[in-house]
Amino acid sequence: MSLPQTMSAVELPVPGPAENLVPGTRPLPVLQAGEVLVEVAAAGVNRPDVLQRTGKYPPPPGAPDTLGLEVAGRVVAAAPDVQWPKVGERVCALVAGGGYAQYAAAPALQCLPIPKGFTDVEAAALPETFFTVWTNVFERGGLKAGEYFLVHGGASGIGTTAVQLAKAFGAHVLATAGTAEKCAAVARLGADRAIDYKKEDFVAAAKDFTGGRGVDLILDMVGGDYFMRNIEACAVEGRIVQIAFLRGAKVEASLDAIMRKRLTYTGSTLRPRSVAQKGAIAAALREKVWPLLDSGAVRPLIHATFPLAQAAKAHAMMEADTHIGKIVLTA
Repeated sequence: MSLPQTMSAVELPVPGPAENLVPGTRPLPVLQAGEVLVEVAAAGVNRPDVLQRTGKYPPPPGAPDTLGLEVAGRVVAAAPDVQWPKVGERVCALVAGGGYAQYAAAPALQCLPIPKGFTDVEAAALPETFFTVWTNVFERGGLKAGEYFLVHGGASGIGTTAVQLAKAFGAHVLATAGTAEKCAAVARLGADRAIDYKKEDFVAAAKDFTGGRGVDLILDMVGGDYFMRNIEACAVEGRIVQIAFLRGAKVEASLDAIMRKRLTYTGSTLRPRSVAQKGAIAAALREKVWPLLDSGAVRPLIHATFPLAQAAKAHAMMEADTHIGKIVLTA
């Protein structure tokens, strides 16, 4: 098919507030080996996008400076060495940048088929959160059926995904959230215990729910003063996985508490990983998680959609922290 030489995209002339995001025009991406070109129907909005917009999370070397880490749409071109996906197929994809645009280049290994019955908006809400949750909760965190799992920020995109997947794989799920409405939402998604952290001490709530033993695994994106409180909330031989630090990266730790409980404290980032590493996560998702999506047992929670040109409004909503689930841009 004939493709244009230029495309519409969201520009960020200067890092700063949400209103710095403005509609613009960019050249069409030039495909590298192993890549496909996706005509973007929808693109997910994520917290790292906000950090990049404010100058706190620069893209890795070689990645587009345009924001956007996940897209869904139709493949319109493919590099000669790509066997799947083929031109014409609908996919969702994890990208290292460039999602806020009419077209995006995506490594073929980081593409996944759009689940049965999913709209492009629903599919665009999958890659960033599902890649993150799978690799951190199930691969690094080793969550098993019957264990007690606590996720902070339970109403966020990551949180709503973690609640559903942990429950689907047989864990007892606890989730913190900041309002009664958010707690009710995560309970509907499968959380066995929703904790309003503004009204309850999550450590006490976790200990009470587990009969005093504590939880086996915590997924934390808060950091700061949550560091020691997470350790308190853990059971002996518990694990904590850190994926962000909204309250600060520097903490004071008691090594004694970690040693006495024989805890494992780990963490990871997703964006800087190699295509091969992300491709391995995609393969695991396709085998173990995509059947849950195809059957309808798990589905992303969409809070709001905005046209691509209104990316600034989407970012303002995310920063207001009133959303439950995902915010998505549409073509």
